[in-house]
Amino acid sequence: MANSDPVYLRVVEDLRRQIVDGTLPPGAPIPSRHQITRKYSVGETAARHALRVLAQEGLIIGRVGSGHRVRERPTLLPLHRTRTTEPLAAFAADVQSGGRHPTCTWRSELAEAPPEIAQRLRVGEWSPVIRVRSVLRGDGRPLQLLTSYEPVEFGQSQAPEEGTGERRSAAFRLAAGGTPITEIGETVHVRVPQPTESDLLELPAGVQVLHVERTYWAGDRAVETTDAVIPGDRFRLVYGIPVSL
Repeated sequence: MANSDPVYLRVVEDLRRQIVDGTLPPGAPIPSRHQITRKYSVGETAARHALRVLAQEGLIIGRVGSGHRVRERPTLLPLHRTRTTEPLAAFAADVQSGGRHPTCTWRSELAEAPPEIAQRLRVGEWSPVIRVRSVLRGDGRPLQLLTSYEPVEFGQSQAPEEGTGERRSAAFRLAAGGTPITEIGETVHVRVPQPTESDLLELPAGVQVLHVERTYWAGDRAVETTDAVIPGDRFRLVYGIPVSL
């Protein structure tokens, strides 16, 4: 390591290596600040900074009165990305296959389409849309956040509504009414969660989220677009891609 590197990085790299190779297994205690200063011959500030970095990386968890411990490594559960027009049904099937009971709470309201959503729906910026915010849970634990937008002409109601259980999407309602969904476009990226998302999903420090954007098309008309925020330490996305010969 270069002499110009901050001294706390020496502590971070050594403890990170021990966590990754299993020398410090999940649940194992991490040396206290005092122990770190003695073992690595660093100051109190460097020891505190090293522990903060490891916590931000999601490798350790600190609890008042019990110090820091190596974070348990969760098993990634599959989330199947299907061609269905009802994402809640697909989510419920995945959660049930993992032995959990799926539930959903939602709230719909009249809103204005911000520029990115307007572009995805191909409507004018700040045009009226129906926005539906949902929290999907398994055994009461929040597992996914969904925010969907529908043009008002397809919206179920323009008055504020809220409820529990499944709310039929615009894509599902149109398909059931004889307007087929011809294409589903989806993009995925990883990002740092917003503070409200961390709170709603009860995310430990250092955990990033998978952000899935999905848009439903009926011919050349976008009928619904959805943002799904998924904890990156709990799920892996599973795709089946049809092959054309």
